[in-house]
Amino acid sequence: MTNQVLIGQYIETHSVFHRLDPRIKLISLLILMLSFISLHTGISYLIASAFVIGLVYLTRIPVVVFWRGLKPLWIILLFTFAYNLLFTQGHIIWSWGWLEITTEGLQNGGRFVWRIVLLILLASILTLTTQPLTLAYGLQKLMSPLSKLNVPVEQFSLMIVIAIRFIPTILEELERILLAQKARGYDITTLRFPQRILAYIPILVPLLFTIVQRAEHLSDAIDARAYGNGKGRTSYRQLYLQSIDYIVIGIAIVFAVSLLLLNIMNR
Repeated sequence: MTNQVLIGQYIETHSVFHRLDPRIKLISLLILMLSFISLHTGISYLIASAFVIGLVYLTRIPVVVFWRGLKPLWIILLFTFAYNLLFTQGHIIWSWGWLEITTEGLQNGGRFVWRIVLLILLASILTLTTQPLTLAYGLQKLMSPLSKLNVPVEQFSLMIVIAIRFIPTILEELERILLAQKARGYDITTLRFPQRILAYIPILVPLLFTIVQRAEHLSDAIDARAYGNGKGRTSYRQLYLQSIDYIVIGIAIVFAVSLLLLNIMNR
């Protein structure tokens, strides 16, 4: 189950993305995500998809890893598509009672699902190619000017990275509970879909208990290392921008501006 989640995982493949400065990856990711939000035309979606596929290929991570990570999100994608399909007004192509399917609903549903998949793949490239501590250090450096306004930058960056890293940990605990129930002769996977949803409700109690227990152990570990509020702490690895970092952020800016101009021209 943990192998089916992209967010929070890290895979070392010695690709160009693994050598990039985490600050550059965060800024480039933000630029690309903002440009993808403005996607409107079919040609812009195709160009953005080709660009993301190229990034996935450059990570040297097997495509099956990305595909396996998208499978748990099919319920969210299906709900997004169905919502836009049934509640978008326009030219009606099928109706039954109060249910109406329009051409605009099909287009909006497909575009929204397509956009979500692209955004998830971009975020996954960041987490799959960046170690959690390195990501926290890069986020802390980017937010360092806010420390002059008494913003707890160090604590905030550590909190964000721990939250991301806890996603596969929570699934690992859930899988352990399900295996314990299966060993006692109760297999949830054999139930029908509505019954399976209800069967997950009693699991929430032990799952929440183990999550709180893990959080307490993590808090004790941080206190044992005298982390404190994180201010004034140094890092063994210092961040330095290289030529490849400037090239990557330049490509991201040029691509985002070109995509924006393409959307404006085709509206």
